[in-house]
Amino acid sequence: MSDRPYHHGDLRRAILAAALDVIATDGPSGLSLRDLARRAGVSHAAPAHHFRDRTGLLTAIAAEGHGLLATALAEATDLRDAGVRYVRFAREHPAHFQVMFSPELLRADDLELTTARALSATALTDAIAITAPAGDGTDTRLARIAVWSLAHGFATLLLGHNLDGLLGDEDPEEVLRALPMMLFPSA
Repeated sequence: MSDRPYHHGDLRRAILAAALDVIATDGPSGLSLRDLARRAGVSHAAPAHHFRDRTGLLTAIAAEGHGLLATALAEATDLRDAGVRYVRFAREHPAHFQVMFSPELLRADDLELTTARALSATALTDAIAITAPAGDGTDTRLARIAVWSLAHGFATLLLGHNLDGLLGDEDPEEVLRALPMMLFPSA
Protein backbone atom coordinates (compact mmCIF):
# COMPACT_ATOMS: atom_id res chain seq x y z
CA MET A 1 0.00 0.00 0.00
CA SER A 2 1.32 3.45 -0.95
CA ASP A 3 1.64 6.21 1.62
CA ARG A 4 0.78 8.79 -1.06
CA PRO A 5 -2.67 10.32 -0.76
CA TYR A 6 -5.12 9.33 -3.48
CA HIS A 7 -6.56 12.83 -3.60
CA HIS A 8 -4.33 15.81 -3.06
CA GLY A 9 -6.77 18.62 -2.41
CA ASP A 10 -5.66 21.64 -4.39
CA LEU A 11 -2.93 20.06 -6.51
CA ARG A 12 -2.78 23.03 -8.89
CA ARG A 13 -1.98 25.42 -6.01
CA ALA A 14 0.49 22.96 -4.48
CA ILE A 15 2.38 22.63 -7.78
CA LEU A 16 2.39 26.42 -8.27
CA ALA A 17 3.71 26.96 -4.73
CA ALA A 18 6.44 24.35 -5.18
CA ALA A 19 7.38 25.84 -8.55
CA LEU A 20 7.66 29.31 -7.05
CA ASP A 21 9.98 27.95 -4.36
CA VAL A 22 12.20 26.29 -6.98
CA ILE A 23 12.30 29.40 -9.17
CA ALA A 24 13.16 31.61 -6.18
CA THR A 25 16.18 29.46 -5.35
CA ASP A 26 17.27 27.95 -8.69
CA GLY A 27 15.62 30.11 -11.34
CA PRO A 28 13.20 28.89 -14.01
CA SER A 29 15.82 26.56 -15.49
CA GLY A 30 15.72 24.49 -12.29
CA LEU A 31 12.06 23.64 -12.82
CA SER A 32 11.00 20.05 -13.54
CA LEU A 33 7.41 18.79 -13.47
CA ARG A 34 8.64 15.40 -12.28
CA ASP A 35 10.43 17.00 -9.32
CA LEU A 36 7.38 19.14 -8.51
CA ALA A 37 5.17 16.04 -8.54
CA ARG A 38 7.57 14.34 -6.14
CA ARG A 39 7.49 17.37 -3.82
CA ALA A 40 3.67 17.36 -3.89
CA GLY A 41 3.53 13.62 -3.24
CA VAL A 42 1.68 12.76 -6.46
CA SER A 43 2.44 10.74 -9.57
CA HIS A 44 4.82 12.28 -12.08
CA ALA A 45 1.94 12.63 -14.57
CA ALA A 46 -0.40 14.52 -12.20
CA PRO A 47 0.90 18.07 -12.87
CA ALA A 48 0.24 17.62 -16.58
CA HIS A 49 -3.50 17.50 -15.86
CA HIS A 50 -3.32 21.13 -14.71
CA PHE A 51 -0.50 22.59 -16.79
CA ARG A 52 0.05 20.24 -19.73
CA ASP A 53 3.80 20.87 -19.62
CA ARG A 54 6.56 23.04 -18.17
CA THR A 55 5.68 25.95 -20.47
CA GLY A 56 2.07 25.76 -19.32
CA LEU A 57 3.19 25.92 -15.69
CA LEU A 58 5.44 28.90 -16.32
CA THR A 59 2.64 30.62 -18.25
CA ALA A 60 0.29 30.09 -15.29
CA ILE A 61 2.90 31.60 -12.96
CA ALA A 62 3.31 34.63 -15.23
CA ALA A 63 -0.46 35.10 -15.47
CA GLU A 64 -0.79 34.90 -11.69
CA GLY A 65 2.07 37.38 -11.34
CA HIS A 66 0.48 39.90 -13.70
CA GLY A 67 -2.76 39.60 -11.75
CA LEU A 68 -0.93 40.25 -8.48
CA LEU A 69 0.91 43.18 -10.04
CA ALA A 70 -2.35 44.68 -11.35
CA THR A 71 -3.78 44.46 -7.84
CA ALA A 72 -0.67 46.08 -6.36
CA LEU A 73 -0.75 48.94 -8.88
CA ALA A 74 -4.51 49.52 -8.69
CA GLU A 75 -4.20 51.55 -5.47
CA ALA A 76 -1.34 53.77 -6.72
CA THR A 77 -1.90 57.44 -6.03
CA ASP A 78 0.76 58.85 -8.39
CA LEU A 79 3.84 57.89 -10.42
CA ARG A 80 6.10 57.58 -7.40
CA ASP A 81 3.61 55.37 -5.62
CA ALA A 82 3.16 53.21 -8.72
CA GLY A 83 6.93 52.75 -8.96
CA VAL A 84 7.23 51.86 -5.30
CA ARG A 85 4.36 49.38 -5.58
CA TYR A 86 6.01 47.82 -8.64
CA VAL A 87 9.32 47.36 -6.84
CA ARG A 88 7.56 46.13 -3.70
CA PHE A 89 5.75 43.55 -5.84
CA ALA A 90 9.08 42.39 -7.31
CA ARG A 91 10.62 42.08 -3.84
CA GLU A 92 7.63 40.19 -2.43
CA HIS A 93 7.16 37.95 -5.50
CA PRO A 94 10.64 37.46 -7.00
CA ALA A 95 9.83 34.14 -8.66
CA HIS A 96 6.76 35.57 -10.40
CA PHE A 97 8.80 38.60 -11.44
CA GLN A 98 11.53 36.42 -13.02
CA VAL A 99 9.02 34.52 -15.13
CA MET A 100 6.62 37.32 -16.07
CA PHE A 101 9.14 39.10 -18.26
CA SER A 102 10.73 36.08 -19.94
CA PRO A 103 8.58 35.63 -23.07
CA GLU A 104 10.73 32.77 -24.32
CA LEU A 105 9.41 30.68 -21.40
CA LEU A 106 5.71 31.41 -21.99
CA ARG A 107 2.79 30.73 -24.31
CA ALA A 108 2.24 34.24 -25.62
CA ASP A 109 -1.27 33.44 -26.89
CA ASP A 110 -2.56 32.03 -23.59
CA LEU A 111 -5.85 33.77 -22.77
CA GLU A 112 -5.25 33.89 -19.01
CA LEU A 113 -1.82 35.43 -19.58
CA THR A 114 -2.94 38.00 -22.15
CA THR A 115 -5.84 39.03 -19.91
CA ALA A 116 -3.61 39.40 -16.85
CA ARG A 117 -1.00 41.34 -18.85
CA ALA A 118 -3.70 43.72 -20.03
CA LEU A 119 -4.84 44.25 -16.43
CA SER A 120 -1.34 45.11 -15.21
CA ALA A 121 -0.73 47.40 -18.21
CA THR A 122 -4.03 49.18 -17.55
CA ALA A 123 -3.17 49.63 -13.88
CA LEU A 124 0.16 51.22 -14.84
CA THR A 125 -1.51 53.46 -17.42
CA ASP A 126 -4.12 54.51 -14.85
CA ALA A 127 -1.37 55.51 -12.40
CA ILE A 128 0.22 57.66 -15.10
CA ALA A 129 -3.15 59.24 -15.93
CA ILE A 130 -3.52 60.35 -12.28
CA THR A 131 -0.33 62.37 -12.60
CA ALA A 132 -0.69 63.42 -16.25
CA PRO A 133 -4.38 63.85 -17.10
CA ALA A 134 -5.37 63.55 -20.75
CA GLY A 135 -5.02 66.78 -22.64
CA ASP A 136 -2.08 68.18 -20.70
CA GLY A 137 0.34 67.44 -23.54
CA THR A 138 1.94 64.42 -21.90
CA ASP A 139 2.49 61.48 -24.25
CA THR A 140 1.09 58.77 -21.96
CA ARG A 141 2.65 56.02 -24.08
CA LEU A 142 6.12 57.47 -23.57
CA ALA A 143 5.40 58.25 -19.92
CA ARG A 144 4.34 54.64 -19.38
CA ILE A 145 7.54 53.39 -21.03
CA ALA A 146 9.66 55.74 -18.91
CA VAL A 147 7.97 54.86 -15.63
CA TRP A 148 7.96 51.15 -16.36
CA SER A 149 11.61 51.23 -17.42
CA LEU A 150 12.61 53.06 -14.26
CA ALA A 151 10.67 50.79 -11.91
CA HIS A 152 11.53 47.57 -13.75
CA GLY A 153 15.21 48.44 -14.03
CA PHE A 154 15.38 49.40 -10.37
CA ALA A 155 13.58 46.20 -9.33
CA THR A 156 15.85 44.05 -11.50
CA LEU A 157 19.00 45.69 -10.14
CA LEU A 158 17.69 45.41 -6.58
CA LEU A 159 16.78 41.72 -6.88
CA GLY A 160 20.17 40.99 -8.42
CA HIS A 161 21.87 42.72 -5.45
CA ASN A 162 23.51 45.14 -7.88
CA LEU A 163 22.48 48.15 -5.78
CA ASP A 164 23.71 46.80 -2.45
CA GLY A 165 26.85 48.94 -2.39
CA LEU A 166 25.07 52.04 -3.67
CA LEU A 167 22.07 51.95 -1.32
CA GLY A 168 23.90 51.31 1.92
CA ASP A 169 21.31 51.46 4.70
CA GLU A 170 18.80 53.48 2.66
CA ASP A 171 15.32 52.08 2.19
CA PRO A 172 15.04 51.08 -1.50
CA GLU A 173 11.44 52.31 -1.60
CA GLU A 174 12.45 55.78 -0.44
CA VAL A 175 15.27 55.91 -2.99
CA LEU A 176 12.84 54.93 -5.72
CA ARG A 177 10.34 57.57 -4.57
CA ALA A 178 12.96 60.24 -5.29
CA LEU A 179 13.92 58.99 -8.77
CA PRO A 180 10.80 60.01 -10.76
CA MET A 181 11.25 63.59 -9.55
CA MET A 182 14.49 63.65 -11.51
CA LEU A 183 12.61 62.72 -14.71
CA PHE A 184 9.16 64.18 -14.03
CA PRO A 185 9.52 67.24 -11.77
CA SER A 186 5.75 67.72 -11.65
CA ALA A 187 5.07 64.11 -10.63
